[in-house]
Amino acid sequence: MLLRHTSAEITERKALTINPAKTCQPIGAMYAALGVHGCLPHSHGSQGCCAYHRSALTRHYKEPISAATSSFTEGASVFGGQANLLAAIENIFAVYEPEVIAVHTTCLSETIGDDLPQITEKARRSGKIPEGRHVLYASTPSYVGSHVTGFSNMVKGMLAVAEPTGTKNGRVNIIPGWVEPADMEEIKRLAALVGVDITLFPDTSGVLNGPLSGEFHMFPEGGVTIKQLKSTPDSIGTLALGEWCSADAARHLDSLFKVPCRVLEMPYGLKATDRFIDALRKIAGVPVPEEVNLERGQLVDLISDMHQYFYHKKVALVGDPDPLIALVEFLATVDMCPVHVLTGTPGKRFEKKIKQLTAGMPFNVNVRSSADMFLLHQWIKNEPVDLIIGNSYCKYIARDEDIPLVRFGFPILDRVGHQYFPTVGYKGGIRLLEKVLGALLDRKDRDDSEQSFELVL
Repeated sequence: MLLRHTSAEITERKALTINPAKTCQPIGAMYAALGVHGCLPHSHGSQGCCAYHRSALTRHYKEPISAATSSFTEGASVFGGQANLLAAIENIFAVYEPEVIAVHTTCLSETIGDDLPQITEKARRSGKIPEGRHVLYASTPSYVGSHVTGFSNMVKGMLAVAEPTGTKNGRVNIIPGWVEPADMEEIKRLAALVGVDITLFPDTSGVLNGPLSGEFHMFPEGGVTIKQLKSTPDSIGTLALGEWCSADAARHLDSLFKVPCRVLEMPYGLKATDRFIDALRKIAGVPVPEEVNLERGQLVDLISDMHQYFYHKKVALVGDPDPLIALVEFLATVDMCPVHVLTGTPGKRFEKKIKQLTAGMPFNVNVRSSADMFLLHQWIKNEPVDLIIGNSYCKYIARDEDIPLVRFGFPILDRVGHQYFPTVGYKGGIRLLEKVLGALLDRKDRDDSEQSFELVL
């Protein structure tokens, strides 16, 4: 009785979104800012906006998210928020002593037209920014793009502190995209195994999956440091993982400082991880170490052993463009069939890429960007699937249509562990397949007759 009013008859809608498959830019900007060491995110808008952004991240990561706000009232909403932001910058540095403040705009400040570069420069000239401290900023209007766009804009904004020395440091910049803290740890581990010194930015590992020590730290130990961000122009290259989340910053770094960049898919699954490892191998000029080959072989072994349960299972997916592209390729690799693929983030390139990856599928494939989960539900009603992969909001569709659900992406509000267990790389691929296989076999056990209910599958 939750969503069973959803009609199977699909009508094109241009002015109405039902059950969005995205959230707003500032949430992505806030998450990216948390990946900078000693950084306090700042929402340039009303208190209500900031409260929503903080609560969305807190509920997903199960960690208290600290952030400040310009606290717009009627006056700032009409005449602009410059005075509010100048006072906020001065107070934040005096009270909380962060190394960095990362300011992102909201609908309100964007509609007014507040000029963040001008306000930041005025704060610096008037002495409100202490020596050795920094203010980063990004324009993130909520009525454009999605949380993915906000993440990308803030990552690009981090390069404002870049200072080339003219001497290459032999390091490689890796922009991981919006992945879990555990995924960022896994990317660093794989790079270390291959023998590549990297600068990962942003880096939320150790920030949003840290230990409970009994002591309060306003700013956890994790995060990319300002020193590391300053040195990014001296790197020998940049790997951007994901076209939507990471490519803009990598290309910006290339255009400003001639740091060559390469845009890869996020390393979910076998082929995408192969390409990531190969890129690291070429940069380092070394063979792939045996430890990495072993992990790859374990993933291939799992695919081989369990292939009969994956074969031609139909899947519906909803989420962000970069993870979905890699995930669709991974599922196709194990002979599963993604038949409904949908994102709320704009971008026709997404539709083109998914169609390329699913060419030759034995079933018709629906794919749409800038869409909502109401449409996904309608697709499923017209073409049922064996599995849904998506965030926690998919549970309503899964319940109403009696379909197994694997939680993946943002936000996951009703389960824990995603911030601790990686899903990138070969080890992450094993975990992803284990979750998919578990959901499929749980359904098989539930539905099998007594005659076919087996102890060993």
